[in-house]
Amino acid sequence: MVKALRKEDNKMKIEYDPERDLLYIYFADTEKKSAETVTIKPGVHADFDKDGKLIGIEIIDASELMGKKIEFTLPEHAAVA
Repeated sequence: MVKALRKEDNKMKIEYDPERDLLYIYFADTEKKSAETVTIKPGVHADFDKDGKLIGIEIIDASELMGKKIEFTLPEHAAVA
């Protein structure tokens, strides 16, 4: 089973799949469909919706391209009494 880490901030969401070493940054609702994908450089792709708005960036072999291990620190939530 693939586990993905997510960090959300309003509509921006970052998802990392450690098994595939794939990093995806969403700038829109995750349900929004890509109408066009542009290769920025090998392994880095930008997705645009039908109106030409940037909706996401995909990085394949992320740890290799970024030159380090991918880690997330998620905020802790206070316990509810």
